[in-house]
Amino acid sequence: MNILFYLLPKSDVIYVYDDDTLRQAVEKMEYHKYSAVPIITRAGTYAGTLTEGDILWEIKRMRKADFHELENVRVRSMNRKRDNQPVNINCEIEDLVMTAMNQNFIPVIDDNGTFIGIVTRKSIIEYCYNRCKKTVTMSRRSCNALKDSCNILCKSCNIPDKKLVGWERVC
Repeated sequence: MNILFYLLPKSDVIYVYDDDTLRQAVEKMEYHKYSAVPIITRAGTYAGTLTEGDILWEIKRMRKADFHELENVRVRSMNRKRDNQPVNINCEIEDLVMTAMNQNFIPVIDDNGTFIGIVTRKSIIEYCYNRCKKTVTMSRRSCNALKDSCNILCKSCNIPDKKLVGWERVC
C-alpha cells in the first residue's frame, strides 16, 4: 500500500530549520515533548534528524552549562550520530517495517528531495496489526469452511463424529 495513506504532511509535522539555533531547537522539542525532529533547509529539502542525544553530546562538547550559550550554535553545525534516512513518496508501506524498528519516524521526500512529511512508527505498527488481524480472520474462515466440507464428506463416508474432535484444536 502506498505511504500516502499514512503520511503526516509537513504542515502537521514539528521540525527545525538547519539555520535555527540550538536553543530554538531545544525549546521547540521540549514544548512538543519530542525526542527527535526532522531538520529541513529554508529551501524545503530534508537535511537530517536532530535527537535529544545529539543535543546532549553537543552541550558536553561545548563544556558550557549556560543555556544562553546555545544561542551561538546553529543546528547545521552540530555533529549528529545518525539521520533518519528519507524515502521517496512512491514507496510502499511494507518497505518501511524494518526501517521503523530503528527510528520513530521516517521522513518522506518527493523526486526533487523536498520534504513533504513523515510516516510515524505508530502508523506502520497500526498497518501491520490490521493486516495481521485480517489474515487471522481469513484463516479462521478458511479453516471453518474446510471443517464444514470435511464434516459433510465424513458423514457421506459414515465416519463417526468422534474422529473429528481434532478440528476444534486446530481452528
